Amino acid sequence: MLPLMLGVRDVAFPRLNAFGYFTFLAGGILLNSSWFLGGASNAGWFAYANLTSRQFNPGFGVDFWILGLQILGISSTTGALNFFVTILNMRAPGMTMMRLPIFAWMMLITSVLILLAFPVITIALLLLLLDRMVGTTFFEVASGGMPILWQHLFWVFGHPEVYIIILPGMGVVSEVLPAFSRKPLFGYPIMVFSGAAIGFMGFTVWSHHMFTTGLGPIANAAFALTTMAIAVPTGIKIFNWIGTLWGGSIRLRVPLLYALGFISMFLIGGFSGIMHSAAAADTQQHDSYFVVAHFHYVMIGGALFALLSGITYWFPKITGRMMSDAWGRRIFWLFFAGFNITFFPMHFLGLDGMPRRIYTYSAEMGWQFWNFTATIGAFILAISLLFFIIDLFRALRAGAPAGADPWDARTLEWHTTSPPPVHNFDQLPVVSSLDAFWEAKQGAATLSAPPEHEERIHLPQPSYFPALCTLGILLGAYGLLYSGALAIGGLALAVFSIYGWAFEGVGEAK
Repeated sequence: MLPLMLGVRDVAFPRLNAFGYFTFLAGGILLNSSWFLGGASNAGWFAYANLTSRQFNPGFGVDFWILGLQILGISSTTGALNFFVTILNMRAPGMTMMRLPIFAWMMLITSVLILLAFPVITIALLLLLLDRMVGTTFFEVASGGMPILWQHLFWVFGHPEVYIIILPGMGVVSEVLPAFSRKPLFGYPIMVFSGAAIGFMGFTVWSHHMFTTGLGPIANAAFALTTMAIAVPTGIKIFNWIGTLWGGSIRLRVPLLYALGFISMFLIGGFSGIMHSAAAADTQQHDSYFVVAHFHYVMIGGALFALLSGITYWFPKITGRMMSDAWGRRIFWLFFAGFNITFFPMHFLGLDGMPRRIYTYSAEMGWQFWNFTATIGAFILAISLLFFIIDLFRALRAGAPAGADPWDARTLEWHTTSPPPVHNFDQLPVVSSLDAFWEAKQGAATLSAPPEHEERIHLPQPSYFPALCTLGILLGAYGLLYSGALAIGGLALAVFSIYGWAFEGVGEAK
């Protein structure tokens, strides 16, 4: 979608884009194959030391987890680099940085976060792999290692990762609201700068995950202040979204419903997040179901609502067909109800002392009612997502045809056909303002290039080398676990593929 919004034919590095997809697939295969090859990682998604040491975790589960995440990190990094270069270097003629769609700005900031945060987790995973396979002692207390080092490295990556997930969702909502309120985005410049502020400050708050580790009052106070401060640019975005809706000619279609759900649910998650900036209160809430509630109001209330908003908004552009509006509304309200019934009671459970990561509890604790309520909500939530998937496939097969611009939207992806051709645009649009497409539809601007302007459509030919390189990496990862010869063979295939890729050329113009 990003090249369409920028008015260009493809990303800057199409073959690197293919490589990113293949490595994402390979990382997922490696990670999930552990279920069938001796057991998946059992150290939690955070993998705190020393739960991951060979002494306490002798199987291959943690090793699969490490290598799978390393390959997935390659995919994320290549994607971020591709987006970064595409946004900076390949915009439509006339599209200055302050005429970028706000979604493109959020993706640019997200790309920077990925490029800065992923090297940290890459190093942490490498140190852990060396501890397990070579016998180093980076996280072994008995040999002078520091388990707390893992927490620092993990959360220096982990908290920017929250914004890596959320900022694209904020970009989606910032595109959906103007389209359905019939107004330009309120406060576009401050929305850009607040997104950049969130990205920068995301690297200053990681130790609020560690208030109970004994960092001391000075460190706790410093990270409490930054945790409070990061709420300011987020609050600015909330008010600007409200300002976009205020006085608009609102059309309450399904994408807007999910966008409004994002704002309201993310707001609740933000309120509980601010509570964690008080180190004393966080000591009680730490590792309780209150944190589980906060996390899911941010991740599902934020990221998943935004994802569903984006799917329903851009589905006509991707497929050329419309999803059902009537069924979409029913599914939204079922999803909204199921989400809140599932996760809101967890606030009460957490404040009542229920810890995370337990599979049972004594009846004397008095947690049965809210847990039963959350269980009912979880079934409702699952059913709503099942209905969403069914409606998605129904629309693919029998949805009403969508025109090029079914929402009367504002950005350039709606300027081409639905679905778009392989090359996106027959002639690249020329942009003269932030909302040039809206203005062109009203006759106040034009997107056409001058008559003397000639273009030659050029796209690189497909290549097998990205897939072969990924295959080599995947075989090498399995080889590290099972066979040195397989590891060497996989590495050789990857090196050969990179060499062939470098000298292959881009092919003939089409």
